[in-house]
Amino acid sequence: MSDAVSNLRNVAKVLRAMDTSDGAGVSLKRSIGTPELDMLDPFLMLDSISTDNADEYIAGFPEHPHRGFETVTYMVEGAMRHQDSMGNEGVLRSGGAQWMTAGSGIVHSEKPEQEGGLLQGFQLWINLPAKDKMIDPRYQNLEPNEVQEFSPAKGVNLRLLAGEMFDKTGPINGISTNPVFVDVKLDAGAEVTIPLPKGHAAVVYVFIGDAVVAQKDVPTHHLAVLANGEGVTLTGGEDGARMLVIAARPLREEVVRYGPFVMSSKKDLMQAFDDFQNGNFVRKAAS
Repeated sequence: MSDAVSNLRNVAKVLRAMDTSDGAGVSLKRSIGTPELDMLDPFLMLDSISTDNADEYIAGFPEHPHRGFETVTYMVEGAMRHQDSMGNEGVLRSGGAQWMTAGSGIVHSEKPEQEGGLLQGFQLWINLPAKDKMIDPRYQNLEPNEVQEFSPAKGVNLRLLAGEMFDKTGPINGISTNPVFVDVKLDAGAEVTIPLPKGHAAVVYVFIGDAVVAQKDVPTHHLAVLANGEGVTLTGGEDGARMLVIAARPLREEVVRYGPFVMSSKKDLMQAFDDFQNGNFVRKAAS
């Protein structure tokens, strides 16, 4: 099944996600932000959590700051509570998402709402252009039923958060890198061609089963980095597959980063540390 796509993309390389931990010892798999793939402009990091062992996730991610980029949290299974310095609080549940533009700075925490069972989800970091790094923080929160879910062909189920395809438009809007973010579920042998803007950096991360991406086998917990083109053909393996397809416009700007701060110069990076230490990040207004 295609969306009238020509000039299909090939796979430039396939990488196995690296086992690591973050936060208060949360076990995860990192596919962007590793020694093998430090970044893929504008993507800074892609983490996957997939475990039913509560000891590997229960402590969550205690309070920490961000400045100069965006975080995308997408829950596949389970629930995660978030709180921040602006007074926002809520729970991301299975199928829901949060697109947070940290901008000039925000302090937040994320902690599992559950004490057992499967926790499966993703966090993606996307750089902001230099001109937008100090904009006011904002959120786009999506409940599971707000994500565009549809089936363009037999055995194909798509959940579209951002971008346009098959006459559907994802609910995420106003993002400077014009992203595409779609969760693709394929039955065994089912095939779909996902349209992608030419010139966008693009990846496919397989997190359940095995897939064929542009005629190349991609196993579970592997990332396929795509060459340029206008779309990619995906096929479910013997037991079917589920994967994220993510694309965004490269910024081609200087990146100076350390930990949770991503700026465009060493001076701006040092200012971020000073502002955080002096309590100058966004805080809830006094009532």
